[in-house]
Amino acid sequence: MLKKIRKKLLFSIALAALFYLGFTIYAEFGQLIFAFKKFNWLWLPVIIGLTLFNYLSRFLKWQYYLSLLDVKIKIPDSISIFLSGLVMSITPGKMGEVLKSYLVKEVTGTSVSKTAPIVLLERLTDFISLIIIAIIGAYFFKFGKEISVGTGILFLVIIFVLSNKKLAIPLINFLEKFKFLAKHIVSFHNAYESSYKMLRLKPLILMLLLSAVGWFFECLGYHLILSNFGVELGLFWASFAYAFATIVGALTMLPGGLGATEGSLTFLVIQKGYSKEIAVASTFIIRVVTLWFAVLVGLLSLTLYQIKFGKIPLETTSNQ
Repeated sequence: MLKKIRKKLLFSIALAALFYLGFTIYAEFGQLIFAFKKFNWLWLPVIIGLTLFNYLSRFLKWQYYLSLLDVKIKIPDSISIFLSGLVMSITPGKMGEVLKSYLVKEVTGTSVSKTAPIVLLERLTDFISLIIIAIIGAYFFKFGKEISVGTGILFLVIIFVLSNKKLAIPLINFLEKFKFLAKHIVSFHNAYESSYKMLRLKPLILMLLLSAVGWFFECLGYHLILSNFGVELGLFWASFAYAFATIVGALTMLPGGLGATEGSLTFLVIQKGYSKEIAVASTFIIRVVTLWFAVLVGLLSLTLYQIKFGKIPLETTSNQ
């Protein structure tokens, strides 16, 4: 597993380097450096603090789902596992955070198939919160309606199918017809039972609200960055732009939305009449304090996890 993580991380860093080089050339290096000099770096700890508040809200969601599935784990160990999962923020849709389920199994013996759906529900509630912000902003600012509404419909369909046993169970049973999937049917059923518990109305609404709180902190951070560059478009616009760009990045299925998220944020700022160096500089900073800060925290936490619990097996294939 560690080999896979290392390969994915190195690939993502290389891909990011290419994209960021392209954005640097586009903004012109000298102008970009000048723009960075205009930024008040004393605000950086505040913005990082807002990112940490986002992590806190996400951890509360993680812990709530674990308790809902009756997974017994000590709070310090749960924090360690949750933060270790951040190293996989650079995977498409952050779905690589299923690493957390493997770590939970190492500590508690709970099957991966039981806890892996937590990652899916984390992403679903995150994206629905973002989609709501994006749809409201899209109609208010008259931009991105089709993408926002279309994505919203897609996620509503996913939730409708997963929360309806009459649809989901036959679909899972259908997969048994495929030989390469048949051996995983028990795991699929276990995973679905976990998903069904987490998709009940009360947990869904509570976690949507918690997701909205978490994303508010990052949106506020982006607003502060823009304001520091003299981009006075308001918190509502910053929230819309950040939500919309995150959704676009996720839809591309590129690691961490690389390129697509940065391109969307840059385009949206330029469209409002600001210079390309300001647009690129503000984009670089928000991505460093959210995406890349998460990867760094994840790497440090994963190292500490291994010091406490021992090396993670290089290859972990069992998900029963």
